[in-house]
Amino acid sequence: MTAHDKDLASGPVQAAPAAKVVAIGNSHGIVLGKEILAKLNVGRGDLLYLVEAPDGFLLTPYDPKITEQVEAGKRFMRRYRDTFRALAK
Repeated sequence: MTAHDKDLASGPVQAAPAAKVVAIGNSHGIVLGKEILAKLNVGRGDLLYLVEAPDGFLLTPYDPKITEQVEAGKRFMRRYRDTFRALAK
């Protein structure tokens, strides 16, 4: 049983809001409703990142590269915690 199956077995699933793919000149775009924009805390002109996940894709306002850098910084700080404490004195 996958994590997705466990989620489905745990109870009723709410219907996900749909996004419509539309033509924009020679390209395509996705129209997001007000409720989705509010939940993402974004507005017109903000960047959204499409991240590939095991079950599909994740749409997020957070740059995954920045997240990786922050995590690397946390590991570095944890590794040299005693050194930083000594320097702070």
